[in-house]
Parts: sequence; structure tokens; C-alpha cells
Amino acid sequence: MIEVEHLSKIYGSTSAIQDVTFGVEPGEILGFLGPNGAGKTTTMRILAGYLPATTGTARIAGYDVHENSMAVRRRIGYLPEIPPLYPDMTVEGYLHFVARIKGVAAGDRTLKVKTAIERCNLNEKRKIIIRKLSKGFRQRVGIAQAIVHDPPAIILDEPTVGLDPRQIIDVRNLIKSLAGEHTIILSTHILPEVSMTCSRVAIINRGRIVATNSPENLMAQLAGGSGYELEVDGDATKLQKLLQVLPGICLVEIVPVEDLPPNRSLIRITCTPNSEPGRDIAAVTIGAGLGLHELRRTRATLEDVFLELTMQDIGTGDWGLGTEEESNQSSIPNSQAPTSGGLT
Repeated sequence: MIEVEHLSKIYGSTSAIQDVTFGVEPGEILGFLGPNGAGKTTTMRILAGYLPATTGTARIAGYDVHENSMAVRRRIGYLPEIPPLYPDMTVEGYLHFVARIKGVAAGDRTLKVKTAIERCNLNEKRKIIIRKLSKGFRQRVGIAQAIVHDPPAIILDEPTVGLDPRQIIDVRNLIKSLAGEHTIILSTHILPEVSMTCSRVAIINRGRIVATNSPENLMAQLAGGSGYELEVDGDATKLQKLLQVLPGICLVEIVPVEDLPPNRSLIRITCTPNSEPGRDIAAVTIGAGLGLHELRRTRATLEDVFLELTMQDIGTGDWGLGTEEESNQSSIPNSQAPTSGGLT
């Protein structure tokens, strides 16, 4: 559905993105993450036809974004960070307007608008003037305009900004319901949203993709991110030596904690990938005569992955881009693109 090959954008002597290559399969939800200045906005603007690339090509639904810009825009739904709304129109009137300029046939507009309103839970607000809506409802209207023409590809930039917890859940469910029939690129700085919504994640840093995989696989691959913590009474140094030789354990640390009760210690254990030595840890601890107060599993979070990948130098670590097939399954966008592009 989305194909990008060796995409680069250079401003003077500065490279915004460098040799970006990826593909997004039909029906995928791709979470796009990166720190400020990493190249998210530039990539999305190129995909939306707003900016030309310096080198490389990008295609959406088979159309080149440079040579067939208008055809691409008719086949994408785009929600910028600031929704492209006309505040003096009603919700329903605005969506009819958007449907018309996006080329929805006159006989289909009423149904398309009705479907978008229902999907975004805007039934009670359909006759309200947009400027009178809260920020959360304006965000919903922005999502509605992105999907009103039923595009095969949808690009969402920070779709849950300004929403309360209930609305966030509603939007998350909405995005999930669009998967399968639509290819979705979701840009967000709320990392839990990505792990709960997206089937794949792409992380960009300094203009290059540094990782692309499922959230689960990225978290599993994080070095030192999986292990156990236990609180024990007794000789922690003795236990440290006993645990260090167990299969599947690569590091055992005694962690200083000031507020633990007397004679109690916190031990942190780092495991090798795909190992589950929890039963052996418990057995050795009890067998050594120490009191075991707590044993808990620790796993890397998506935040850990994001921080490790975006703080390291480019070129250190593979992180799921080792094969051409894996690379072609990545994805990318995010943006703060101009609101004028939201209706094209």
C-alpha cells in the first residue's frame, strides 16, 4: 500500500531524512515514533504530496506522490496535529463540504458523512457550530474529515491530543476498527497508545529508521530489558553468587534501597533472551535459607526501547532491519504539516 525507496530530503547542507526505505502492508496500523527533529514531519509531508523529495521515490496505492500528487491526496485521509476545521460551520455541514471537495459522489455523501459521524461519536454534535465545541470534540471532527471519503490510507498525527481518558479509549477503538480495511500510519508521543493500538512500530532518529518491528518484539530485543527483581532477608552477597551461575542469567546486582526494612535487600537480575529462570531463582533463594518476600518479573517497555534507540549513535545495533524483507515492512509518518493540506 505504501512504498518508499531511498527517500532523502536536503535543506541546503542539512539532511532532514537520509536514504529512508520502507513499506507498509495493506491493513496494517503502523506507529511512527521519533524525537523532535528526527524527520517525522518531513517524511509525512512528502507522503502527503506537500513537499518534494530531493532523491528517492514514494508511492501510495500505486501512485507516485510526486508525479501523481492529486491522485495520492484523493486516496489518503490526513489529520494534522492541528485539525483543519472551519469554525463557523456546523459539524455536519463541514463534513459535507469536505466530502464534496474530496470527490465523494453526490449520491454517496449523506451516507459517508453519517458513517463518519457515527464512527467518531459525533451524533449529538452534528448540528453544533464547530467553534462552540470543546477541544476534544474538535479533535473528533478532525478524525471524521480524514475518514469521510473512505480512503485506503490514513495518516493520523497525534489523534488523541486534548482528549480525556474516555475519549482516548473511544479513539483507540475507532483506529483499531479501521484496521484491515485501511492502512494507517499513527504518529504519537504517547508511547502506551502505540503498544495498545499498533501492530508495528517504526522509530526514526536523525533522519534514519533505526528500528521497525512489532512492539512486543522490540521490547523483547532490548538488551538487558528482561529479568526479575526479588526482595530477600539474609545474606544477599551469598545469594548473588549462587544466582549468577544459573542458566539463563547474565547479571545479578544488589540494588541499594534506603527505605527497605533492616536486613532486607533488593536484588535485580538480568536474563538472556527467551529465558524464564523464575522457578530456579525461587528454589535457589529458599534453598539457601533466605526469606523470599517478593519475586516479580520485569520487562522492557516501549519507552525503554525508544530511549535506548534514540540516544545511541546511528549504526549501532540492528534492531530488526537486518533483512530487506523486514525493512520493507516498516513505516513512517508523523507531522505538524500545515492545516491547508488537510482537505486535499
